[in-house]
Amino acid sequence: MKLVECVPNFSEGRDKAKIEQLVAAAKAVPGVRVLDVESDPDHHRCVLSYVAPPEAAVEAAFRAAAKARELIDLNVHKGEHPRMGAVDVIPFIPVAGTDMRECVELAKQLAQRIGAELSIPVFLYGQAAARPERRDLAAVRKGQFEGLKTAIEQDPSRAPDFGPKRIHPTAGAVAVGAREQIINFNVNLDLTDAEEGKAIAKKVRTSGGGLPALRAKEIALSSGLIQISTVLTDYRTTSIHRVLDAILTEARARGADLISTEIVGLVPRAALVDYGVEALKLTGFDVGAQVLEDRLDALSGDWREAGAKVSAALASTDPTPGGGSAACVAGAMGCGLGEMAVSISLESKKLDPAKKPELERLKAAFSSARADLLRLAGEDAAAFEKVMAALKAPKDDPERPARVQRALTEAAEVPLETARVAADAFDKARSAGPVSSPNVASDANCAAHLLAAAVRCAVENVRINTGSLKDRAAADTLDREAEALLVRVRS
Repeated sequence: MKLVECVPNFSEGRDKAKIEQLVAAAKAVPGVRVLDVESDPDHHRCVLSYVAPPEAAVEAAFRAAAKARELIDLNVHKGEHPRMGAVDVIPFIPVAGTDMRECVELAKQLAQRIGAELSIPVFLYGQAAARPERRDLAAVRKGQFEGLKTAIEQDPSRAPDFGPKRIHPTAGAVAVGAREQIINFNVNLDLTDAEEGKAIAKKVRTSGGGLPALRAKEIALSSGLIQISTVLTDYRTTSIHRVLDAILTEARARGADLISTEIVGLVPRAALVDYGVEALKLTGFDVGAQVLEDRLDALSGDWREAGAKVSAALASTDPTPGGGSAACVAGAMGCGLGEMAVSISLESKKLDPAKKPELERLKAAFSSARADLLRLAGEDAAAFEKVMAALKAPKDDPERPARVQRALTEAAEVPLETARVAADAFDKARSAGPVSSPNVASDANCAAHLLAAAVRCAVENVRINTGSLKDRAAADTLDREAEALLVRVRS
């Protein structure tokens, strides 16, 4: 499955009810899996981390941005962390089956939509930056909400990449971008002098001539103590161990010492292992061979284990996953086989150059359809769960009948979309045979058989839900399209 990580930062770290609404807005999108939610009252900031298929990741970020515009007024917001927006920054990070190029495109899609539909000015940053000077988030956010009010209109160099050339009166502006994994690492010192803290932060950060790939800022905590808040933009270049050592060297020179450290949000396991290796001064330590979890992960990566998990989930008595999700999985397997067949053909030394463009087109189509079907597997399960929830509503609830009908309609529409995607991929599998290498002909044929099965199974799920719809005209429309898709795969 193609996954990206998205880490929206919101200018709200104190109101639990608002934070829950922001998270719920993103979580409501099928396919989104929330990994972490961190909030801090001193920073007055919340960091949400989730993973999702690319399209779902964009939709979730947009919904969260819309909810932030509704809930957060920067005119009354006061916190230690720099900010220019209600949702202040939204980065996309490649995780599984995706690369930085795709994340840049996702950032641009989201930026255009936020600017057009929410009337919030958007600045592209990081790897998605349209201008070199905007790769650095600090440069984009310079002046914060208050300073940007005039700068965005008067200074051409501060004009946004998308949206209106004026600050949103309450939601401010947002930076949307693409980046690699970063680490937010805070060091709390028994220091009360803010000027001393400022001097330490300046000394250790990259812009002050300190460590490479490091941002640092002093934060005055409500306890009266000073925190050095850092961002490791490349933990492979500058490790957590080096950052802590540099800060403590400066702090101890000023008569201060360490109280505690914090990691905000998620951290790659390798960064913590690296810290342990450096701190313990280990020699001859083989990370890949001696870290237990890494060895276990290597074992669990076997495709046969994944197949066992899917079949076991289908075999359970839980209502989901059911036939609709199974149709998606079958279709995704068909797409995978089709993609393999054309990929092998492209690598063949006997490849006719005239066939190459068509094979490349088919490869991209199979990859896209596979991602869509895996996304729909989650949406199908979510749609069925909505039906069950509606049916469990009290029978004297006047909204119950309409709610049940809406849920049944969605439960029919999702498998119909599955059938559409699988039928289109079936056509691609049929056309792959004549242009593929003879030694993968059986794989191309198996791809078509699996995709045809996916269409048939999806249509079964359309019919069982349309049979309970009160609106027979709508049900007939759905059934007619389903029948037409069945005809396509009967050949």
